[in-house]
Amino acid sequence: MPELPEVEVTRRGIAAPLLGARVQALWLGKPLRWPLGHDPAALAGTLVGEVTRRGKYLWLPLQRGPQAAGGLLLHLGMSGSLALRADAGEPGPHDHFDLRTDRGTLRLNDPRRFGAVVWSPALDRAPAATLLARLGPEPFDPALTSERFHAALQARRAPVKAVLLGGEAVVGAGNIYACEALHRAGIHPALRADRISRPRATRLLAALRLTLARALDLGGSTLRDFTDVHGASGAYQAEAAVYGRAGAACPRCGGLVRRVVQAQRATYFCPGCQRR
Repeated sequence: MPELPEVEVTRRGIAAPLLGARVQALWLGKPLRWPLGHDPAALAGTLVGEVTRRGKYLWLPLQRGPQAAGGLLLHLGMSGSLALRADAGEPGPHDHFDLRTDRGTLRLNDPRRFGAVVWSPALDRAPAATLLARLGPEPFDPALTSERFHAALQARRAPVKAVLLGGEAVVGAGNIYACEALHRAGIHPALRADRISRPRATRLLAALRLTLARALDLGGSTLRDFTDVHGASGAYQAEAAVYGRAGAACPRCGGLVRRVVQAQRATYFCPGCQRR
């Protein structure tokens, strides 16, 4: 948390307002996960280009005149959220980054400080390229066919829930959405990935896409800290079939939803609906 839907909701909220914005200053508070890696003052006067997303990372390209001036790679960590305000006021105790522009201030609030803002000379050069190198295909990429997804599962012997969280077979299936997609597809989270048949892999990929698309429609999920750039909370968690519902009735079969721990992460599933 935040996961792909929350990051994409954030991107959509800042992309249009910041396109062409002139950077006036960059302010850093307490250290985040990694250092910026650049002199903040040197970025003043640059223009913000089209904000894009790769996995859970946001890329803000910067330009000075006709020349590219690198860009900022942002990660919201476990508790971060971005706000864009015309008048942001003074930073609070959990505000650790401001990008002050002539269109307002983009501010990162991150209570746990696992987020990051890193400068890179380009998206395909280090450090950005290094951080993005192991990311799998995007879930909505047409190039991610059921055949390709099944092949990626067949190459892994770990439980399918862990494979989804790993982000190499497909990016964006964080804990909430992995639980929900596996329930929608009727697949037990502890089933080894290499034992999933081609038809079940096709069903799982479709379930993941439907789950993520619905989460995007609802502004993502807010369990604790996440809000969009306007301060609104996500609403997907209210529709979750299994996540956070241990002991409640499964909406499909009426059985009781169970909670187990896999690799130190809570997993929610229905033993009646989700078979090995």
